[in-house]
Amino acid sequence: MLSRRTLIGLISAVSIIATSSVVKANDQLYIPLISKGFQHQFWQAVKQGADQAAEEFNVRVTFEGPDTEAQVDRQIDMLAAALANKPDAIGFAALDSQAAIPLLRKAQKAGIPVVAFDSGVASDIPLTTATTDNVAASALAADKMAELIGNKGQVAVIAHSQTGTTGMDRRDGFLNRMKQAYPNIDVVTVQYGDGDQLKSTEVARAVLTSYPKLAGMFGTNEGSAIGVVNAVRESNVKNLVVIGFDSGQAQTDAIRSGLMAGAITQNPVGIGYETVKAAVMAIKGQSLPKVIDTGFYYYTAKNIDDPKIAAVLYK
Repeated sequence: MLSRRTLIGLISAVSIIATSSVVKANDQLYIPLISKGFQHQFWQAVKQGADQAAEEFNVRVTFEGPDTEAQVDRQIDMLAAALANKPDAIGFAALDSQAAIPLLRKAQKAGIPVVAFDSGVASDIPLTTATTDNVAASALAADKMAELIGNKGQVAVIAHSQTGTTGMDRRDGFLNRMKQAYPNIDVVTVQYGDGDQLKSTEVARAVLTSYPKLAGMFGTNEGSAIGVVNAVRESNVKNLVVIGFDSGQAQTDAIRSGLMAGAITQNPVGIGYETVKAAVMAIKGQSLPKVIDTGFYYYTAKNIDDPKIAAVLYK
């Protein structure tokens, strides 16, 4: 028979082991993701991919962003708050390619791996960036636009950002392709709507008024593209070729109805998934490529229901 002292010792040991097991079970890696916002369905799809990876790799992921893509200061505040919680790694989609660099330097100094997603920063601090090749995607949009307007005429761009790399890359990818390959197409103006549907609608409406001979318009993200569609519908403009970027219910409806000729779709679920996966790899000290290309497709009413396309569209 065991002595009372021995029994007490065994009970204490079991209690310690049980407590340790609970602590270990709850001691998940913590990876906050700071996105550009929540106002577009695109970001909800990115979150969906991040959540999938969080479950697969058994890590705790949080996902937040400012109310609009114009709120750079608000995003910086969110980044600072996330870093104050001493995460194991962090994912960041920059609204401004410069503004966050001081905070990211602090993360680097503290040994917190940074993974950029969707939009990178003007620094080599992020170990990798999970993103679309936005320059190539917008060059493809330019090719499709040129084909549809007969390689001549006036076109305009409604862009979503002058400071974020996605906005700049999509704008420049389109403009450079037009300049290099289509000398008879004149890009008459580039206007900015901050990715906001209402603002983009107003901007696009003003462009339609100023350029009555316009043959085509390109919207560089979901909000920009829907702004163009709204302006075309409200102005009752006919025979204008509209090409967008991203998807979402409003864009897919516009494509099915013929208001929009086509659009580039990214793989937002893949962006979220690859961001969390890369963060886990970074925590473990595994090597990463400088860019994780998550792919893109051009879709129209003819191929929108193709399983390959449908898999990367979001509502």
